[in-house]
Formats: sequence, C-alpha cells, structure tokens
Amino acid sequence: QVQLVESGGGLVQPGGSLRLSCAASGSAFSINAMGWYRQAAGKQRELVATITSAGGTMYADSVKGRFTTDIAKNTVYLQMNSLKPEDTAVYYCNADVFLFGVATRRMHYWGQGTQVTVSS
Repeated sequence: QVQLVESGGGLVQPGGSLRLSCAASGSAFSINAMGWYRQAAGKQRELVATITSAGGTMYADSVKGRFTTDIAKNTVYLQMNSLKPEDTAVYYCNADVFLFGVATRRMHYWGQGTQVTVSS
C-alpha cells in the first residue's frame, strides 16, 4: 500500500504563486510516474501535469509556462506561478507505482486533494 499526502494549498491573489507537495510513503514500492489533476466546482477532473521517474514532464496547455513539476525522494511538487482565478480547484496527485510482494503489481493511488483558491 502507498499513501499520498498533499499539502500547500490555500488562498492566493491573482498573479501569486503556490507550491504544492505530494509525499508518497509505504513499503516495497517504486514510482513509475506521478501526475497532478484538478477539479473545479461543477467541472470534470482534468490532467494538469505529469512527471516520470526519469524526470520527463508534460503540461496541459492551460498551465504551460506557468506551472512546473518536479520530483525528489518520493515527493512530487507542483510550482504554480502567475495564478489565475480559473486555476481555482481541488488539486489531486496520483501515483503510478509498482508494489513488490509475493507478486509485483502495478497500482495507482490518489492523494486526498488540496484546495487552491485564486481570488482578490
């Protein structure tokens, strides 16, 4: 089992910045990739960014040039700059992992979500 704990959300003014963290913990696992999703009130969940264990990244067009993601010691970060009101959402991290036990299996886990509100 893997637990993802998110932190760093809050209320910021337009143009401000936040840095979200998602820490993965557990035993006998390795991370293949991690992703950031967000879901605004009344809207569907959308993929924001992904990062592979090798460091390759992908960003949604809506955040490209403003957001960056990186990973270190089983913690993935989402640096959000030049925030806009339309960035307001609950942000979720997701981990694609291998679990090692009597058998090896590929699993996905979700963080609990952290609220980001961009408002003046």
